[in-house]
Amino acid sequence: MINRISRLQGQINGALKMMEEGKNCKDVVTQLSAAKNALNRTMNIIVSENLVQCVKETMNNPDEDTDELVKEAVELLNKSR
Repeated sequence: MINRISRLQGQINGALKMMEEGKNCKDVVTQLSAAKNALNRTMNIIVSENLVQCVKETMNNPDEDTDELVKEAVELLNKSR
């Protein structure tokens, strides 16, 4: 995840540099679009991993409040969209 976020940071910095240099707006938007897509993919991976962890916790601790874990996972999913 850290590598993904570092690449995202590089893409955003690249877009900022392009804007400062007066590059074509199409190129800037393309760069920002790539960053946006990478951010969405990163969030999806994090949410997926969280959901897997919630399921594992439920399986390992059957006494734990399953409804609460599912609710937290769904809320995280909704925030990521």
